[in-house]
Amino acid sequence: MSEAPPATVTAPTTADGLALVLITGMSGSGKSVALHALEDAGYYCVDNLPPELLMPFIALQREQGATHVAIAMDVRSGVSLPIVPQQLETLRREGVALRSLFLDSTTDALVRRYSETRRRHPLSRGEARTDAPEQQRVLIQSIDLERELLADLRDGADVIDTSIIRPAQLQSYVKALISAPQSALTLVFESFAFKRGVPLDADYVFDVRMLPNPHYVPTLRPLTGRDQPVIDWLREHEDVARMYGDIEQFLARWLDALAQDHRSYVTVAIGCTGGQHRSVFLVEQLARGFGARWAALKRHRELDGS
Repeated sequence: MSEAPPATVTAPTTADGLALVLITGMSGSGKSVALHALEDAGYYCVDNLPPELLMPFIALQREQGATHVAIAMDVRSGVSLPIVPQQLETLRREGVALRSLFLDSTTDALVRRYSETRRRHPLSRGEARTDAPEQQRVLIQSIDLERELLADLRDGADVIDTSIIRPAQLQSYVKALISAPQSALTLVFESFAFKRGVPLDADYVFDVRMLPNPHYVPTLRPLTGRDQPVIDWLREHEDVARMYGDIEQFLARWLDALAQDHRSYVTVAIGCTGGQHRSVFLVEQLARGFGARWAALKRHRELDGS
């Protein structure tokens, strides 16, 4: 599969000119792909920086006039991980434009990747083979422990579920997030197909499978919710308008409270059967509607990169 082409990304900076992206997440979830995307976008990237060196490293980058820096940290940092959240809060108070991304995947997806690569999990002391039942059990225990150790870093970060997306999709998601304007809250509207699972990165999930389905209209079946004939057809149905209004009302009621609670990102997932028509239409409309006030991004899991 071809990777996404290099792209220039303009990320927001602060008065001292430094924009920092911290990438954390589960081992095997695609942190190297995300880091490469930022490197292509002009960031100076450092992988597996020990937390003890974070503050001196940022101080050095400021002295040297750096503007775009990306750092990857994960469970290999071991006992030092608990100090990272406080370090990030200190950097924010000092005026660093900080974006924190957490890459996650289902346990099944991670086990499959380790089985394919024959690599050893950083928390596993066993052999690299994962096809034997005992080794699979040890691997799953290691993944569960890793989730527990990284829980504090996941909180407050923008979570990207990489379970079933392609590397090119992950690269485009990362670039979209870091180029979004800094605001009290960034909204990510994501369409998906229930038949392929609910995204792990969703803060709110809305099921729209009960709405009229363009799939059963032969002329609309090959199209998507971004195509005008599908848009026109869905707008003719009262239930679609009612669903949009209910979701809009719920979000409008609670977004201010979420922003006041210092939430940086909220991911709203809209799911239908195939992730092609109804959910795509609603994501497009919601992103347009809320984009007037908030930084609003949109993803179409089943369409992006296809």
